[in-house]
Amino acid sequence: MSDILHALGSDPFKDLRSTDETPSGLTNLGATCYANSVLQCLHMNASFREGVFSVEPDVLIEQPVLYQLVRLFAQLHASKLACIDPAPFITTLELDNAVQQDGHEFLTLLLSLLERCLSHSKVSKAKTIVQDLFRGSVSQVTTCSNCGRDSEASSKTEDFYELQMNVKGLKSLDESLDQYLSVEQLHGENQYNCELCKSRVDATHRIRLRTLPDVLNFQLKRYEFLPKTTTRKKITSAFGFPGELDMGCRLSEPSQLEWIYDLSAVLIHKGTAVNSGHYIAHIKDENTGQWWEFDDERVSNLGLRPFGEGFSSSTAKGVHNDKVSPSCAGLTHADTSRSVDAIQPQSLESNIHSCKESFSSTDAYRLMYNLRRTRKNDGKRDHFANNIQLEGHKGLHNGFPPASQLFEDINEMNASYIAACEEYKLKKEKEVHHITERREEVRSVLSEAPVRLLQEPFYWVSTDWLRQWADNITPGGIDNKPIQCLHGKVPVSKVGSMKRLSAKAWGILFSKYDGGPALTNSDCCMACLIDGAKSVVFADSYRDQRTLMRDLANDVIAGKCLDGAYFVSKTWLQQWVRRKNIDAPSEADAGPTASIVCRHGQLRPEQTGAKRLLVPEKLWHFLYEDAVAVKSDDPLGCTTFPSDSAQCSECSDELSEVACFEDSIREMKLKQRQNHEKLATGKSISLSLNCTYYLMPSSWLTKWRNYINSSGKNISTSVEPEVLDPVIDALKCEWHSRLLERPPDLVNKRGGLVQKSSTTDALTIITENDWNSFCEEWGGNKEKGIMATIESSDVAENNLGGSQEDVFISKDNPSSQDEVNNDPEIRQPLIRISPEICEDCIGERKSRELAKKLNYFNEDISVSLVRGKEAPRSILEASSATPETDRRASKRSRKTSYGTSVNLKVSGSTSLYQLKMMIWESLGVVKENQILHKGSMIIDQESATLADLNIFPGDKLWVQDSEIHEHRDIADEITDQKASSKHPEKGFQGTLLTTTTSSQVA
Repeated sequence: MSDILHALGSDPFKDLRSTDETPSGLTNLGATCYANSVLQCLHMNASFREGVFSVEPDVLIEQPVLYQLVRLFAQLHASKLACIDPAPFITTLELDNAVQQDGHEFLTLLLSLLERCLSHSKVSKAKTIVQDLFRGSVSQVTTCSNCGRDSEASSKTEDFYELQMNVKGLKSLDESLDQYLSVEQLHGENQYNCELCKSRVDATHRIRLRTLPDVLNFQLKRYEFLPKTTTRKKITSAFGFPGELDMGCRLSEPSQLEWIYDLSAVLIHKGTAVNSGHYIAHIKDENTGQWWEFDDERVSNLGLRPFGEGFSSSTAKGVHNDKVSPSCAGLTHADTSRSVDAIQPQSLESNIHSCKESFSSTDAYRLMYNLRRTRKNDGKRDHFANNIQLEGHKGLHNGFPPASQLFEDINEMNASYIAACEEYKLKKEKEVHHITERREEVRSVLSEAPVRLLQEPFYWVSTDWLRQWADNITPGGIDNKPIQCLHGKVPVSKVGSMKRLSAKAWGILFSKYDGGPALTNSDCCMACLIDGAKSVVFADSYRDQRTLMRDLANDVIAGKCLDGAYFVSKTWLQQWVRRKNIDAPSEADAGPTASIVCRHGQLRPEQTGAKRLLVPEKLWHFLYEDAVAVKSDDPLGCTTFPSDSAQCSECSDELSEVACFEDSIREMKLKQRQNHEKLATGKSISLSLNCTYYLMPSSWLTKWRNYINSSGKNISTSVEPEVLDPVIDALKCEWHSRLLERPPDLVNKRGGLVQKSSTTDALTIITENDWNSFCEEWGGNKEKGIMATIESSDVAENNLGGSQEDVFISKDNPSSQDEVNNDPEIRQPLIRISPEICEDCIGERKSRELAKKLNYFNEDISVSLVRGKEAPRSILEASSATPETDRRASKRSRKTSYGTSVNLKVSGSTSLYQLKMMIWESLGVVKENQILHKGSMIIDQESATLADLNIFPGDKLWVQDSEIHEHRDIADEITDQKASSKHPEKGFQGTLLTTTTSSQVA
């Protein structure tokens, strides 16, 4: 059934609202849970929804953001879909759906933007809907303690759209309001400059609430700044708030009206980190009184209480765990398990009421209260139906339909979707009916299938076809060919692949599906039965004979059999003996002489590794018959070699030639080892002043040394060095015929000069005799050699005008330098070379090499996460060392003793900012908390590229998490968790960014 329904496609009923009263959710586009939660809070406010729906069409045409908001609200209000896509609205705002933003900042900027857009409307209900619903006023009152007068600025009022309440150290909203409106004493350095007293005096300062809005927003200050770590931390302590809030006594001036507010929405931020987490909203439906949880696409009914009916009592205490939706990008499984909201309804005492139903939450981020109207006609709220009639609507204009047209389009979409649901329902019912019919057919046929009497005729049917018939909606014709033998009947060997059916059941199937052939109980194949019996008898005989032959072969291998008449491969015979006893020859029995036959079809010489044994004649015939039976078309695999067969003469001659050649090679290598004794062993050559030497490529000498020292198994891996002339020519530039490499450094060792390191230098100093011998042995021209002469500095000063190049010898070892300087005969020696060094070409080559090094693309670097305060010595040395560019590196992260290490693909043009984002994604360390090192150096220029920072392929970097590192020094802030979100809090982009200068935001 599941396969059939899957073939019908997705069930459209799953995308419908469960009931008309159930609100629709909003799709999470990656990291847009903050926007979804805020939009749901605004949409569920009937007055705000009524205001934006009343905007005239020409304003919607001019204001795309406003149009997309009206369109989204219309879909949420009237669509039959359980989830609405907010992508058009998010795109119009130019928000990055991959970056998590702050819900408080989003609402503040959105209201400011809507206030500006709605100001173009001429409908009074719409023009000032933001101010009418959300704006209140306060005044900052400063009173002189000396003269008792208020300052002139105290009479001025300031607008507010929300009140920001402290959470740290406070238990409830009442306590936070008391603190917000409390009197502050100004004294000492904070004294007030009184205009009347003409001096600085003590004073008091307080905030007074002048007017209150219809929708009172409280922003809970859940984040605090830690000066010691320069980071922010979320406050997760429980904070209580009432379901009913009386603000009348908190107004600065008495009012005859009752300013009683009812809790209408709670915006919740799940998670403990500042830069990550997940937003959901608990909102009350003003018409039904039901509370709903809006978690992106998922909408859940909470009953008549904001946190569920399970916690409705004001005196009961409990804990309710709200699961975090993993659909929000940037929230990992580790954060999901930690971000649990503990909701505890409890009885909180108020200064106004002795006992009110209150709630407590560790994650509540914003509270919304709606004013309870008590004056005449103030309590009436119109509920909008789908066919809202709005003033000024005149139909379509420039592609932007008014709100009424939007509802018409939505109704058409609903009708189309309901039609699709009905079509799916009919298809499903049809398929279900077909399945039911097929099930009845299978049951009826199988009930008639058993053959009840032994003498009753029956038919054979293939089990595979019977299973296909029972499992599929539309089976094919009967197919009994798989259970037939070569004679067209039923063999005994197929008895496990067939079932017998009664004649009645067979008749039903054959009449409906046809096919065949029909195989009855009289179609048992006697020929196959007789052949099978013969095979059993043959198997017994063959098994016994093979046992005897194996014993004889064991004697041959052990050297106990002296009547050998035919050659077989020794290796093949040893493997044949080890095989288990079988009933008939197998493919492994083929080719008893295949490995001892040469390419000329003759017996291979044993010197080539073709080991062989002589076996008796009866064993050979047994092996030969098996081999032919298995592979009759392989004549060479079973070639017969009697005991008097001679070895192949052609192969023997070739062996002689190879042996002679190898002897000459060994003689040549021995002679070269004797001629170049020190070079062959890699020992340093002692150098003298005013003697002629030659420079050779160190790479060529290494290859030569490996070649002449190779023997035995190493001969096959050693490579013969190249002819000398092109090697020497490659050391000279093409245009100037000058040297492209610098001569090596010299050091004073035991009173004499030697080359510093012949293994790492590009050139190696050799004697004149070695050079002459190399030219004779490896085809070199003596005149093309690179000559070098070592002279003291005194001689060099007199010859500065010469044509040869003078290179002073540098000393890395101070003690060696002192020895050279103090020796009267060897004072600051230099190497004079011919031809000269070509500085132009060397500089150009190094420039090309540097450019190639800087312009690398998609190469690996290693980054290790260090959890301690300092990196281990091993990683410091590795990050400072020169990278091995040819070394292969694993791309997977791996655990080490100090943390986790990963390999990242980067290019020379990759910026440090991009690298930090990659580290954030791979290691979970927030970009702002990363302290990145190369060796002991900290890398922090985010705008620079990796090439600018000298970070190249194979480099090993290490990173620390500053938040974890610093918090270990704070006893009351111990934590060992990483920031796991991939989406840091950033400022808004695009359209919203233009609203930050609004006076209301300020």
